[in-house]
Amino acid sequence: MEEMLREYLPILIFLAVAVALGLFFILSALLIAVRNPDPEKVSAYECGFNAFDDARMKFDVRFYLVSILFIIFDLEIAMLFPWAVAFKDLSMTGFWSMMVFLAVLTVGFLYEWKKGALEWE
Repeated sequence: MEEMLREYLPILIFLAVAVALGLFFILSALLIAVRNPDPEKVSAYECGFNAFDDARMKFDVRFYLVSILFIIFDLEIAMLFPWAVAFKDLSMTGFWSMMVFLAVLTVGFLYEWKKGALEWE
């Protein structure tokens, strides 16, 4: 029992410190925070549209094109960094699989470009 406590003691200390810090920050924010919100600050905001309009109103297609463009570049970066770190250990299969992945993303980027998502008025 004593050996088990010795093994788990650092984890318990870590959890206690994490809970104490979390509670400290939450309580300090409750005590110190300024509470004078204006109506503009507390109003609902989503995607640049007034939240009190009709829920069935149509969105501009460019909004969706920009979001697709963000996903394309976000996925590309999230996949390229680990691949670049492990590049030395990969075979030609790893290289060509990344080239196929980049080709698919390039096709998506070209689609966005063709649809005019990069042109702002």
